[in-house]
Amino acid sequence: MENTKNTALVLGATGGIGGEMVRQLLAAGWQVRALTRGETPPPRGDRIEWLRGDALSRADVLAAARGCAVIVHAVNPPGYRHWGQLVLPMLDNTIAAAIAEGATIVLPGTVYNFGPDAFPVLKEDAPQRPLTRKGAIRVELEARLEKAATQGARVLIVRAGDFFGPRAGNNWFSQGLVKPGQPVRSILYPGAPGVGHQWSYLPDVARTMVQLLAMRAALPPFARFHMAGHWDHDGRQMTGAIARVAEQASGARPVIRRFPWWLVALASPFVATLREMREMRYLWQTPLSMDNAQLLAVLGQEPHTPLDEAVRATLEGMGNLQKATDKKNAPGLPAR
Repeated sequence: MENTKNTALVLGATGGIGGEMVRQLLAAGWQVRALTRGETPPPRGDRIEWLRGDALSRADVLAAARGCAVIVHAVNPPGYRHWGQLVLPMLDNTIAAAIAEGATIVLPGTVYNFGPDAFPVLKEDAPQRPLTRKGAIRVELEARLEKAATQGARVLIVRAGDFFGPRAGNNWFSQGLVKPGQPVRSILYPGAPGVGHQWSYLPDVARTMVQLLAMRAALPPFARFHMAGHWDHDGRQMTGAIARVAEQASGARPVIRRFPWWLVALASPFVATLREMREMRYLWQTPLSMDNAQLLAVLGQEPHTPLDEAVRATLEGMGNLQKATDKKNAPGLPAR
């Protein structure tokens, strides 16, 4: 029998999407358990329980998931180290726990599953013929989830574009476009001129997942949805928003420059993250947008924060902007 309790286990709760799911689930009234390998973070209220454990340990995941109606699978190996060897075993542990509890697995989907033959507009039933090793693993991951949906688990996959947000962790926004913790004096853009790109504001993604979970009993056992997010039709909308927000904060407009792909090529043999970035370059060379008609048919509307508002919150969260309250309370500069 499907578990109906309002308790969710979040794997990867200290990461970008996992942490945002914790916040959105708590805001929606859920009881939350969070599994972490490191030191237990400070409590965020009386409806969250932090547990020590490892997503690579089936016993840990089974114990943490006991009595849970939902398992959010938002865990990834840090820094892409041993990604290919660890991702599927972690998922298999989540699947085993979901089958045991009759729980719904929530997975943040990616566009890595697809090659250019599915572009420029992605629908849920688009053929998954990836060009990369990482993409092939993501295809296998979703295939295992589809099988799990015939064995007592339920599955909800929400696919979105490149994440950005105040606490989004590793992503193109914070690793490519701007440098965290510094005033924004320049913006590096990885895309080819005039090529559209898909972005998704992380709080909007988490809110979408939580809204779909509220009606999970009415969804198919294996459900996939695409988010439209923020479609940058010419590669200038995101950089323009960053420049506007930064100029409003500092009075100086940042310079927009091309991302140094040549440097990534030189350093990628020695840095795993750069190898992964280089492998995904094709996503910056071909227009790719997401069709959210299926999501709209179910929810009526997609959670959507205006771009400048989302960018401002992101830059503030990354330490790139001095908040207005900080400016007001800051001591004055000595007169010369």
